[in-house]
Amino acid sequence: MNISKVSRRRFLAGSSALAGVQLAGASLPLPFSAFGLGSQDETRADYTLHITTSPIEIAPKRIISAITYNGQFPGPLLRFKEGRQVSVDIYNNTATPEQLHWHGQKVSVDVDGAAEEGTPFILARGKRRMVFTPGPAGLRFYHAHNRAGANLAAGQYGGEVGPVHIEPAQEPGRYDREVFLVLKEFEPSFSQGGDMAQDFLPPSGKIKELETTGEASMKASLAKGLRHGYEVGYRYFTINGRMLGHGEPVRVKRGERVLFHILNGSATEIRSLALPGHSFKVVALDGNAVPTPAEVPVLWIGTAERISAVVEMNHPGSWILADLADNDRNHGMGIVVEYAGHHGKPAWIAPKPFHWNYSRFGKAGAPVAPPDEIFDMTFAKENAAEEGFNRWTINGTAFPMEQKVMPASFHLTHGKRYRLRMRNASDDIHPIHLHRHSFELTTVAGIQTNGVMKDVVMVGGYQEVEGFHRRQSRPDPISLSPAAAHGLWLHDPFRLCVKKLDEFPAEREEVPP
Repeated sequence: MNISKVSRRRFLAGSSALAGVQLAGASLPLPFSAFGLGSQDETRADYTLHITTSPIEIAPKRIISAITYNGQFPGPLLRFKEGRQVSVDIYNNTATPEQLHWHGQKVSVDVDGAAEEGTPFILARGKRRMVFTPGPAGLRFYHAHNRAGANLAAGQYGGEVGPVHIEPAQEPGRYDREVFLVLKEFEPSFSQGGDMAQDFLPPSGKIKELETTGEASMKASLAKGLRHGYEVGYRYFTINGRMLGHGEPVRVKRGERVLFHILNGSATEIRSLALPGHSFKVVALDGNAVPTPAEVPVLWIGTAERISAVVEMNHPGSWILADLADNDRNHGMGIVVEYAGHHGKPAWIAPKPFHWNYSRFGKAGAPVAPPDEIFDMTFAKENAAEEGFNRWTINGTAFPMEQKVMPASFHLTHGKRYRLRMRNASDDIHPIHLHRHSFELTTVAGIQTNGVMKDVVMVGGYQEVEGFHRRQSRPDPISLSPAAAHGLWLHDPFRLCVKKLDEFPAEREEVPP
């Protein structure tokens, strides 16, 4: 099956919209990939998703079982129009209540997809219709939001991940076509120890105070005879549900400008990508346009992060677009990029070491308005404290294990500016996600910046990141959580810590609709 090449200009907002057939390397069943907008039946939803257990062929004679959307992985690519209301029918064909989270969108609590904030569950064998107005524009996604705990078949360890692209009111950028890539691992298992090296982050950003506290805590734990807490490893690695060498290649022509939309749909992993002989011009992070697009040789993508980058196809051949980690790449984390007329064995060439820093895409030296209030949040690890699992805390408090609406830890006033100072007192990289809002990065590992809008940010071990939570359009509760596995507190059994922030209208202040 050839890769479908669908540009924004071919997107149809009328009677039919193809969703899901634009994923490179994936062979998708057409009945599940095509969605009608229901113009003939006013009771029919614009889109329909079925949560169901399905066999997924990730390579010839290598078939896994996973809970999926519409019997495929990744779930169908949903294209919305910014500001145009949509309805989505979700059928839960499993025996377990489900949550579907619209990651990165500014929607109401009722449809956001987090039980902790009050979203109703989609009952087992039940159905729910969600109606909302998509936004902001850019690359978003949807995924399961059930806590997995020690069950490695639940939550985002399975196949409940799908991309969303919200079309802007104005046609942005200059490119010839788009390619969507969803990175995901399968068949997880537990191990102890083996944290990921973080030498791709700026080395100078460590804070001695945090390092001293974190190292002392770990040494005390090990002195008591405890082993390192459980970590998760994986057997198979895929891009768009196919292992390297077993999916359709991304076919390109010399001189093309290809806009890659890349989603890290992992439950726990941080991913890297390189394409030999090419560079990536990053134009958006987490779906938000960056103020300073910049070319880089390697992409580093935290759990639940998204990157949109333009690649100029100017080095003909057959190449491997893949993860830098040899083990992960050799077990499937890659996809072939093939120029027209070049059908030889695809080549991989490891890039030189490269430090990833969000400030590269910001406005250096730009003044930052002072905050009305600062919220300090220190993330810490209690090694193996929960029956062998690490207990994760924010300001000394662990996330309650019950999946229920939780009380607020901070209170906000609508219209004010708040600085979130996120301090990582562990040696792990922490992806932190803010539900239904974005924040503007102001300091990353000691480097000041401005203008980079994120909903997930990687906070390096013993490092600090500061970001502004900006004025919002609605006075709803918001939650900040470790995205460590997709990034939300429900999806990583190791980083169950969260702070909830309730936002209230200021007195006599008119709140925009």
